[in-house]
Amino acid sequence: MASDTATASPRPRARPPGGRPGPRRGIWPLGSRLGRLIIALNLLGLAILIGGALILGELRQGLVVASLESLRLEGEVIANVIDQYATVGDPEPALEADTASNVLQTLSIPPGQRARLYDAQGHLLYDSFIVADRVEASRLPPARKPGARDLRLDLGALGPPRRLTAARDALTREVGRALQGGKTVKSMRPAEGGARVVSVSIPIQHVREVLGVLTLEAGGVDQIIAAERRALIPFILIAVAVTLLSSLLLTQLIAEPALRLARAADRVRLQRSRAIALPDLARRDDELGDLARSLEDMTHALSDRMEAIERFAADVAHELRNPMTSIRSAVETLGLVKDAAPRERLLAILQQDIGRLDRLITDISNASRLDAELARESPSPLDLARLMGDIRAFHEATAKAGDIQVKFLEPAPPGPVFVLGREGPIGQVLRNLVDNARSFSRLGGEVRLSLRRARGEVIAAVEDDGPGMPPENLETVFERFYTSRPKGAAFGGNSGLGLAIARQIVEAHGGRIWAENRLEGGRIAGARFVVALPAA
Repeated sequence: MASDTATASPRPRARPPGGRPGPRRGIWPLGSRLGRLIIALNLLGLAILIGGALILGELRQGLVVASLESLRLEGEVIANVIDQYATVGDPEPALEADTASNVLQTLSIPPGQRARLYDAQGHLLYDSFIVADRVEASRLPPARKPGARDLRLDLGALGPPRRLTAARDALTREVGRALQGGKTVKSMRPAEGGARVVSVSIPIQHVREVLGVLTLEAGGVDQIIAAERRALIPFILIAVAVTLLSSLLLTQLIAEPALRLARAADRVRLQRSRAIALPDLARRDDELGDLARSLEDMTHALSDRMEAIERFAADVAHELRNPMTSIRSAVETLGLVKDAAPRERLLAILQQDIGRLDRLITDISNASRLDAELARESPSPLDLARLMGDIRAFHEATAKAGDIQVKFLEPAPPGPVFVLGREGPIGQVLRNLVDNARSFSRLGGEVRLSLRRARGEVIAAVEDDGPGMPPENLETVFERFYTSRPKGAAFGGNSGLGLAIARQIVEAHGGRIWAENRLEGGRIAGARFVVALPAA
């Protein structure tokens, strides 16, 4: 047997290296290899910087708390000694200033600390810096040229009085809180030289009477902070280095390959190349590798489509030339023939060729619109058993006496058999196969339908009792414009596009279609066309 089919559709091109589809990757960054790398590298630099800052911040806070606690313990011991040796009077105790000062001078305050003693009214009784004749020192500004004004000196001239006032106000508030509350006050406040000190003010109490306040302060807070900042420098440099390294890696891994892909796409557009080929990128196991493989596959598919269109245009021109040549010959001959009988035969040939030309143009138009129609309609679950039952019922209702019957080879499936497809195109495939089988069946014969499920697919088959097909033509029948009709069939009655259109529709649905001979007793008993579609 033969078929009603199209010229050979283009053979699938072998995939380029790395052209197989890559694994699907989630949008969430943790499901992406590059996403995880970007997050890890950026967070690493931040973690180093933040970790260093937290560690040093805790260290500074610990040093400050330790200094305050040390001053508190030392001050409580001194306050107890003053209470024992410098308190007189009963029942109204008082603080002897000279004795208390002698006690403080005898205890010898460490060089890094400063002790002050205040009476109950907040008057200063003793200052270890004054007794020891100590002076706070500060670094002088750099020398300047004669006549030049130094803005820093001008500001410095205004700065010390304000700093002195602020330091004294802070000290007065601290002493006042200790006198009023009768509890130890701990704070970090500015000193008279502008630096910050940790300070403890301890009330000197006899029973419950507050007789004065002992204030101990220690410097070094600014030195601690400066040391902390110096210690942060290595962490900051490491964080900057990690950030720069991550930026370079991201540039090498993402920016440069993306630029190469863009340039390859420009070459396809500007130089009229047929495909992109970047095998080194296609071998990558990440999103850019997926993109490179997808672009290669896309451009190869477009190249195949363009070649198929070119071959289709050449086949169409060839097929249209035959009836046009016949029509031209008949028209030229018609003016030379005077007898009625030959003229009638020429007119019949003209009508036959015009009909053939009309069928060719109609089928060519349908074939050219097929891709757009398939893209316009989205696939949906389709009951293939119901569709085949409708086709069988239509032929049964329109059949006349002696016509070829369309039946199910076995009882129709009792329930629905779903595939994911478009009802119009799938129905066109089944109708083409049934019509093709009926055209090759002898009068009084049968066309049998069957439907079954197998390994995730739905298998539909159409078979006839015709002459079958030569084994070498089992694939040729699906080529465009291929026709081979049985003897006695009208010439030009088929365009040769039916089976080609059927294969195009089935493959667009992710399925397969093939032809085979039906054998009985070792001889060909007919032909069978099989369609396999993915089950829904």
